[in-house]
This record gives sequence, C-alpha cells and structure tokens, in this order.
Amino acid sequence: MTINHQVIWNEVKDYIFITLGLLLYTFGWTVFLLPYEIVTGGVTGMSAVIYYATGIRIENTYLVINVALLLVALKILGLRFLIKTIYAIVALYFMLKFAQMLMMGSDGHFIRILGDDQNFMSLIIGCMLTGTSLAIVFLHNGSTGGTDIIAACINKYHNFSLGQVLIGVDLLIIGSCLFIPEFGDGLQRVYKVVFGLCTMVVENFMLDYVMNARRESVQFMIFSKKWQEIADAIGTKMEHGVTILDGHGWYTGKDVKVLCILAKKTESVTMFRLIKMIDPNAFVSQSSVIGVYGEGFDEMKVKIPKHEKNSIRNQQPQ
Repeated sequence: MTINHQVIWNEVKDYIFITLGLLLYTFGWTVFLLPYEIVTGGVTGMSAVIYYATGIRIENTYLVINVALLLVALKILGLRFLIKTIYAIVALYFMLKFAQMLMMGSDGHFIRILGDDQNFMSLIIGCMLTGTSLAIVFLHNGSTGGTDIIAACINKYHNFSLGQVLIGVDLLIIGSCLFIPEFGDGLQRVYKVVFGLCTMVVENFMLDYVMNARRESVQFMIFSKKWQEIADAIGTKMEHGVTILDGHGWYTGKDVKVLCILAKKTESVTMFRLIKMIDPNAFVSQSSVIGVYGEGFDEMKVKIPKHEKNSIRNQQPQ
C-alpha cells in the first residue's frame, strides 16, 4: 500500500468512525435524554433549553450556533479539522431531525421507552452513550461542533483535558435553567439543574475515560540474555525506540543489559508476544506512567513566559 493510499484510507477511516460516533450520540440523546426533558451541556443542551422554553426546534438552533462558532474557530483549528467538524454538524443536524420524527408518538410527545419516572436511569444510560460517542469523534480528529470546538481550541494550546474544559462551559449552560420560567417553580428549576449537573459528570467522565484509555502509556523494563534479539525485534517489527541500560546483578555479581521501552498501553500484547517468542524466560516489568511527551507521544502543552525564555538564552554560552 503506497503512502497516498494510506493517507486516503486514514481519512476514510476517520469519517467512518465519526459517523458511527454521531449515530451513537443521536441514539443516546433522542432515546434517553430528550423524552425526559433532561438538560445537558454543550450546544445540543443549549438548543434543548431553548426548545423547552420556546418550542424552537433543536436542530435549527444547533445549526445556527455552530455556524457562528465555526467562523470564530477557522483560524485557530485550521481547515482540515473544520472540514470534519462541518461534516459532523451537518450529519448530526439531519440525524437529530430524523431521530426526533421516529421518537415522536401519536400524541405529539416523545416516546419514553423506559417508562415514566425513570429519569435518573435514562440519564445514566443516555450520558454514557453521548460521552462515549464524543470520545470516538475526538479520537478520529473530528468534533460535533459547539462547545467541542471551544474545548478543542483550548486543548490545542493548553494541557487541559477535554472533559475539564467542557465542564466549565456546561456549568454555565445548565445553570441557565434557574432563570427559565417554563421549567416551573423554583424547586423544579433546582431539580433540573441538579439533573443537569449529573449529566455533566457522567458524560465528561466517559469522555475522559475513553480518550485516556486510548492514550495511556506504559514503561517496560526487560531483563534477558537475548536482549539484542529482543531489541532488534521491537525496533524493526514495532518501529519503536529502545534504550539500553547497563545493570549489575547483586546476587549473580554479573553485568546485565536492561531494555527500557515506552509504549502505548494498546501495544502491550504485541510487546509481550515478541518477547515470549524470543525468550520465554525473560524477566519483564510493566508499569503505568502518568504521561509521556515527545516524538510519537503527546505534545508538551505548556507556555514559556517570554522573560523566562530570554533569561535561559542569556545563560547559555555564546
């Protein structure tokens, strides 16, 4: 497979998974959240609040707000990211429109498949689905638009997780329920806000959990007499860098070579398989690491103040 074909396949794969994520989001939102009038964060939640208060269709408000945010984010995120975001916004618009038609009963109200008085159970199921779907979309370089765009902009330059950014924005959206008379008296509005906070916690927990599960890294320490063969196999078959450390066994009194490797957790099975094929008696230590930054891993998203940068430069030998 040539490089061009690989690039095309990667793009196609992104769009396939983005579409699957949007379908999952639509299912979770229209089947479990919307029928029970559960308020969530994000532009979809903002559109729902407007719908409950005014009757304006959710997909229409969703589209208008997202168009405005896209214009703002064009310079920050770049055209490639926004093309997928535009696709996701348009696709989700029609998915929400069609799903609401399917879920509308003959009496003009949405069908509650879990029955009445199942608000909290519906909240848990719905937000687990929407949180997972958002992670799927983000992991494949896409966005559902709205507050996701804001989160992606901040995440590009700062080391905040997507869930942390979305929590801050969602607090403002959910808190707006306190000022909408259509939600009933003061106690009922507080009830809506409390449920909205629960949706925020569940959805963002699922988002961070799925995102970090894919990005989690591990460190291998490998002790083996066949260290050269293992290093060659990892370097050629997995295209991984290997650091060779000098060690000295206390009990044996012999010098040993120790292989130190940083890898994604998803690569662990392949790593163990290679080691076992070469030396079944190898001693291997695997440990989780908080973060790995640099080539092939995450980028260090910290800003260096200008005065500190100049100070370091001045200290360097001329």
